[in-house]
Amino acid sequence: MSMFNIFHIAGSAVSAQSQRLNTVATNLANADTAAGPDGKSFKARQVVFQTVPMGDNGSAGVKVVQVREDTAEGRRVHDPGNPNADGNGYVTYSNVNPVEEMVNMISASRSYQNNIEVMNTAKTLLLKTLQMGQG
Repeated sequence: MSMFNIFHIAGSAVSAQSQRLNTVATNLANADTAAGPDGKSFKARQVVFQTVPMGDNGSAGVKVVQVREDTAEGRRVHDPGNPNADGNGYVTYSNVNPVEEMVNMISASRSYQNNIEVMNTAKTLLLKTLQMGQG
């Protein structure tokens, strides 16, 4: 495997995890939103990854193939005084689970950091290789 393939593979992971972090941020920002006048509330979104072949030697990277909505029902709270309440006095909030989203955020952040570290290590190795040729 070429040392340059490392940058393509780790770069694909950094890009995918960046999109995952953006999706998590959107979910967390809408965690406590109530259904609007149309009766529909915000639905949590999840990023779906796919393996992508990179090179002839069997190495693989990753890409985002889909950002799908979670089909779980939103949280319903009895609050008849709320202007967003339905005929029975219930308000439907988003189906975002903040605890799960925080776990997703930590996981994506760590993966992002690890791939940056891989690229930094590869860069250092390439620089050391170039320095060996100078002496």
